[in-house]
Amino acid sequence: MPSPVNRTLPWAVPGPILGIESSCDETAVAVLNADGHILAEAVLSQERHHAPYGGVVPEIAARAHLAHLPVLTRDVLTRASLEISALGAVAASAGPGLIGGLIVGSQFAKGLVIARGLSYVAVNHLEAHALTARLPGLVEGGAPFPYLLLLVSGGHCQCVAVEGVGRYRRLGATVDDAAGEAFDKVGKLLGLGWPGGPALERLASGGDPRRFAFPRPMLGRQGCDFSFSGLKTAVAQTVARLPAGAMPIQLAADIAAGFQAAVTDVLADRVSHAMAMMRGTASLLVVAGGVAANQAVRGALNRAATAHGFRLVAPPIRLCTDNAVMVAWAGLERLRLGLADGIDFAPRPRWPLEALAP
Repeated sequence: MPSPVNRTLPWAVPGPILGIESSCDETAVAVLNADGHILAEAVLSQERHHAPYGGVVPEIAARAHLAHLPVLTRDVLTRASLEISALGAVAASAGPGLIGGLIVGSQFAKGLVIARGLSYVAVNHLEAHALTARLPGLVEGGAPFPYLLLLVSGGHCQCVAVEGVGRYRRLGATVDDAAGEAFDKVGKLLGLGWPGGPALERLASGGDPRRFAFPRPMLGRQGCDFSFSGLKTAVAQTVARLPAGAMPIQLAADIAAGFQAAVTDVLADRVSHAMAMMRGTASLLVVAGGVAANQAVRGALNRAATAHGFRLVAPPIRLCTDNAVMVAWAGLERLRLGLADGIDFAPRPRWPLEALAP
């Protein structure tokens, strides 16, 4: 079992903080000063390692993290004009995610902590996404608590009431597939390779979203749960009925556009229900995760937010996907509250946000 959280640290962070992200297939390192301003950052994609297999291979991901973390760390510190001795703390993703990558990143961080006598923060990867909107200068006027978070990625799709650091209330979540997973699988059906999401968005831009009437699962239902399995199956059945041979590009574009339109309609509807649940207590809708980089999704969410009197905050695309800036920032947010962790904190492949409650 992990050691109890150390709550005796001073509120002032003693120096810059190094963030390490290794929960899936991006190796990332960033350093922020004690005020939360980015000094340097780097993200190394492992896409070429996993593309031949059509998805992330955990063992390959872990080995890549092990090979690249030392180099990236040296590079980031050099660009920030810092020595390791100048750091005040190290934060690393400790879950949820692929356990091999989490172990590599956490152990690397703990090595620095032990060698230099630094503070250590085991960061919940989902909390890092949840708190990104609070980075200095990202949102005009800041992002005070509480606010509504839509976390939408390849592995997660949920609406969360963000009430404070470590204080999260899940309002709804997917009952089957995540939206990003559906994007990748439909992209594969259309021969777009992996990852399919970005390529599908590009293909959909030239398609007719009205040609195929794909289902909108959960649309109009009470609450804000999600479902994408039936939509994915409907696309698969449509593709299976097509004549054998190469799919015409316009036909593929129309299928992509119809699928993307269905996803955006579902996301906007479910989030509208979540905003209704938080009306009177929040006025900010934050979207985070890889699917938040999709421009059609952003447009639909912005229209829904405006209709409900909310303001949409969508971080820059580089901060929507997995990155170490958000990990370092989440570490800072926790350290400012005197929340640090012992080096015996064990990484967790499953770690829901609700488990962070005191």
